[in-house]
Amino acid sequence: MNSGTRALGVAVSARGRSDDDPPARATVAAAVVRADRVVDGLSFSTCTVGGSDATAAVADCLDRLDRPDARQLLLAGVAPAWFNLIDLRRVHEAADRPVVAVSFEASAGLEPHLYEHFSGEALDRRLAVYESLPDRDPLFLDGEPGDGRECDPDPDLWVRRIDIDAAAARRILAAHTPDGQGRPEPLRVARLAARAGRSYAEHRTGSSSGAGSDSGADAARDG
Repeated sequence: MNSGTRALGVAVSARGRSDDDPPARATVAAAVVRADRVVDGLSFSTCTVGGSDATAAVADCLDRLDRPDARQLLLAGVAPAWFNLIDLRRVHEAADRPVVAVSFEASAGLEPHLYEHFSGEALDRRLAVYESLPDRDPLFLDGEPGDGRECDPDPDLWVRRIDIDAAAARRILAAHTPDGQGRPEPLRVARLAARAGRSYAEHRTGSSSGAGSDSGADAARDG
């Protein structure tokens, strides 16, 4: 892949609780990063911890950046900021480019957690988004399991894909993961930017909670 090829990564950083008054806000960051690890653009938006506005916040970031030259969109998970689920099909419509949602741990699925924490219309809304998501598939950055290996390790990543096949998604993620492990650079940079943006906003407003630097709301959940 050409060293100047760009991808757009989006990550969310949150701290606080959904029952805060007013509800805590999460910072959404988008980063354009080239395959040679050069950062080529940033934008920011916000969403509500425990809300249902993450999809709109991602679309807002894309609109602010206005970078059609970043050919693929990578998302860190689908349920950031305390189950503020991202509707990947709506994001794909807004982005007009292939979308890959990436997660980093095995999961039995989000549905039990949604039933545990939500009810009524809030639960129904999240289930509708969750059930609309494409399947979550394992991905090995250096090829399929069994390719000359004595034993098959755990997958490097798990992905949900729209408008892109598995082989192309693997090539893109491998090209943007120069050490062959860890977070792809667009997602790593977006996560750093989101955390820095959140920290700055808290400093300006004096709204920092006592939750510590990485509360459960900050996790990029998927399942």
